[in-house]
Amino acid sequence: MGAVNSELEELFQEKKRVRNPFVPIGALVTAGVLTAGLISFRQGNSNLGQKLMRARVVAQGATVALMLGTAYYYGEKF
Repeated sequence: MGAVNSELEELFQEKKRVRNPFVPIGALVTAGVLTAGLISFRQGNSNLGQKLMRARVVAQGATVALMLGTAYYYGEKF
């Protein structure tokens, strides 16, 4: 079992983890817009809340696109 673990450790040390700094920023923007939208709905301002929910969808989509783009760009080339 020890030989298998050492082989796995060697394999994962060779893998380089790539981080896109815009992904956590996008996640925070998404969470912030979501919170603002929920607060607007709670205060009775449904027009603003609806606009903020649409903005949340755009921010969330952009964040997912960044994640997919990063994975595609830095992924293994076969």
